[in-house]
Amino acid sequence: ITFGSIFLGNVPVHEEVHRCAGQIYGYKGCIRDFQVNHKELFIIDEAREGRNVENCNVPICDYHPCHNGGTCTSDEENWYCECPKLYTGKLCQFATCDENPCGNGATCFPKSSRDAVCLCPYGRSGILCSDAINITQPSFSGTDAFGYTSFLSYSTIPNITFYYEFRLKFQLANHHSALQDNLIFFTGQKGQGLNGDDFLELGLRNGRVVYNYNLGSGTTTVISKPLDLTLNVHVIRLGRNLQKGWLKVDDQKNKTVTSPGRLVGLNVFSQFYLGGYHEYIPELLPKGSRFKNGFQGCIFEVQVRTSLNQGFKSPGTPEGHPNSGRNVGQCKDAPCSLIKCRNGGKCIETGSTVYCDCLTGWKGAFCTETVSVCEPEHDPPHLCQQGSTCVPLPNGYTCHCPLGTTGTYCEQG
Repeated sequence: ITFGSIFLGNVPVHEEVHRCAGQIYGYKGCIRDFQVNHKELFIIDEAREGRNVENCNVPICDYHPCHNGGTCTSDEENWYCECPKLYTGKLCQFATCDENPCGNGATCFPKSSRDAVCLCPYGRSGILCSDAINITQPSFSGTDAFGYTSFLSYSTIPNITFYYEFRLKFQLANHHSALQDNLIFFTGQKGQGLNGDDFLELGLRNGRVVYNYNLGSGTTTVISKPLDLTLNVHVIRLGRNLQKGWLKVDDQKNKTVTSPGRLVGLNVFSQFYLGGYHEYIPELLPKGSRFKNGFQGCIFEVQVRTSLNQGFKSPGTPEGHPNSGRNVGQCKDAPCSLIKCRNGGKCIETGSTVYCDCLTGWKGAFCTETVSVCEPEHDPPHLCQQGSTCVPLPNGYTCHCPLGTTGTYCEQG
């Protein structure tokens, strides 16, 4: 483009230019503003002539503006970032849990782009996990609405290779979901999810107790008869000596089984998990381990011995003390009795974790804050097009449009 004797982007190619300066290459790219001294020249309107000049349309997504794994989508005029569920903002630059309100080692989980839920560690309860609780009979809540299981983890049980016996008692939270596909305890090799991984686990499936173990040469399974649901508390004893395993549930007859192959030792290195898994999706557990949900109810008087010549002891170091846990409450306690959710909100408790599930239009820890018409949670959502900014008004909202768009909702180019 030429402005009198000023050339922008390149110069006309003449023979004299080649002789004096060698090969000349024109600029490739976009020029948005052009100023000479204090005078701004309008690049297209004031040009006298030009050649091979097109409108600049470098998609904004070529600059990768989205943060934290956001996906950029654009057309000739508009662009926006589609954010992962943990993040929000024009550039996905804000995370709900950035300013973590949860205390005492709790897991912060975004209930929405504005509100968080604190998943409480062992020994803590309350909205922010600030209340200490004494747990003597742990209560497990299964898999919560966010995909996490409640659990306790104890130090690795030593000398379990060739012989072990377990005994425990449990009380079901209900007679439906608590019997479907729920883990009672687990220890094993983790990290590869292979068929040959050694593991030991106990769980419930379709109203029966299921005991699985693998010594490295194939999974062995013992299944009880259906539980007598008229009993308030159920008692389980199980064990293994080399390849031979057994299971006894309540007053049912003892069931025995022999593992396949020639291997006789159980080689496990993980902690002993009670009630659920540390991972909220157990994809890295051995493939013979098939329980998908955590236990729902109370588990107590868990004891183990690894020799016929020793007495039974509670797992853990020191004895009976877990290393960690999540969403575990005290049996028969009701955390929601201490919480009052406002404006029609419903108190939800999962073990020791408690939060308010708010009705449409309300948010906050106790459902005391109104949802702005411009927030993503508002129902119905605002109609401002992607790339525009929604601004709340006393009676509705307005849309502030980006450059190049117009209309009530910035829908016109």
